[in-house]
Amino acid sequence: MDKKLVSREEDYSKWYNELVVKAGLAENSAVRGCMIIKPYGYAIWEKMQSQLDKMFKETGHENAYFPLFVPKSLFEAEEKNAEGFAKECAIVTHYRLQNDPDNKGKLRVDPKAKLEEELIIRPTSEAIIWSTYKNWIQSYRDLPILINQWANVVRWEMRTRLFLRTAEFLWQEGHTAHETENQAIEETKMINNLYADFAENFMSMPVIKGVKSKNETFAGAEKTYCIEALMQDGKALQAGTSHFLGQNFAKAFDVKFADREGKLNYVWATSWGVSSRLMGALIMTHSDDRGLVLPPKLAPYQVVFVPIYKNDEQLDSISKLVKELRYRFSEKGITTKFDNRDTKRPGEKFAQHEIQGVPIRITIGPKDLEKKSLEIFRRDSLKKEFIEIDKSVDHVIHLLEQIQTNLYSRALNFRDENITEVDNFEDFKNVLESKGGFISAHWDGTDETENKIKELTKATIRCIPEQGEFSSGKCIFSGKPSAQKVLFAKAY
Repeated sequence: MDKKLVSREEDYSKWYNELVVKAGLAENSAVRGCMIIKPYGYAIWEKMQSQLDKMFKETGHENAYFPLFVPKSLFEAEEKNAEGFAKECAIVTHYRLQNDPDNKGKLRVDPKAKLEEELIIRPTSEAIIWSTYKNWIQSYRDLPILINQWANVVRWEMRTRLFLRTAEFLWQEGHTAHETENQAIEETKMINNLYADFAENFMSMPVIKGVKSKNETFAGAEKTYCIEALMQDGKALQAGTSHFLGQNFAKAFDVKFADREGKLNYVWATSWGVSSRLMGALIMTHSDDRGLVLPPKLAPYQVVFVPIYKNDEQLDSISKLVKELRYRFSEKGITTKFDNRDTKRPGEKFAQHEIQGVPIRITIGPKDLEKKSLEIFRRDSLKKEFIEIDKSVDHVIHLLEQIQTNLYSRALNFRDENITEVDNFEDFKNVLESKGGFISAHWDGTDETENKIKELTKATIRCIPEQGEFSSGKCIFSGKPSAQKVLFAKAY
């Protein structure tokens, strides 16, 4: 198969789609809008999942699992949430098929097997979880409840794209219950900071923390905190959200607790999540026209060894050294692979590991054994160097740290160079079309203005930054007073 990709400048969308497939990350399935995550892609997701899971547990959260199906009456209980997801819901109406008497060998829905109540395939789990929490909570002694689940959800998207927007996707969703409003708000902020920490320190992806406008707030939430990232094509990507739900779901499901004075109060709630769209973010933040570029902390294997040999005797000598080096690397926590396939030439192996973004490639041939050195290739800079075998472990540890830092610095520089401040709507439109990226501009705080800007330009308010500019000014569209600049962008 031809591994060469179309260039990003030529066609960014085609480049992305080709890269996902040719790097062996995912492919479209027989089910429209759904994807198959292949082993290499799933290995990256597992790395993400493992680290996030560790971070959740370190902050006191536990994993549980709730049903895929939500009775329609429960789904409708919190009105805003139900309305927000109604157009994306997949619904189960029957529970059995039968042979079709008019079409031999085919099946049809059994008309006698209609469900008494339709079931929604979860687009999100607040409804089923809060109907459960009602049975778990009686007193303040039962709080807080800090639950996370790793699951799949279904949102019936019309226009899909691998990892970024699919009808079914993988995610985690946290759902917590608290005694006080302040405790719930602190939980929401803490998780948003946790997401930012993960994005920057593991994905090497700089993000901007902030809150969503009311229009962009999660359906059923009082306030949505978010992290926003900028992709190489100048579009923004929402990388994670954390929602302060207030008492909305507690009231919808009548979840009350006896407080410390013996009075009944409604519980305070949060929910938060990131999904497999982080895979898309990872790809578009770092990758190039040669393929994936992976941060070492998330690479399925950080070092690949490729032998160069002419006969079995040479391969045996190389294999003996590689076995020793892999053991020494493993002791230092470095993950490795020995690509000793005899069905591929070295050049083909180089191309595969390059397109799959393996951070470091080490090539060993008979001459290297004689010189007691290794050829080391860095995926991020495409540079080669020769290092003495005895110094290789420490050197590789240093290189992996350097690659992780370099990828973050490179992405941060790109992000910062593509934040543009504007003071009028004409400049806003010009920057959006000619440069893209984040646009920092004053907004009057009204839904009307936000909707009109979106209608005219397709740009949305990505977030109101935590560290925003609080100097007063005039809205770029309406000219009305504004207390703070917000970030606009076109987004995935």
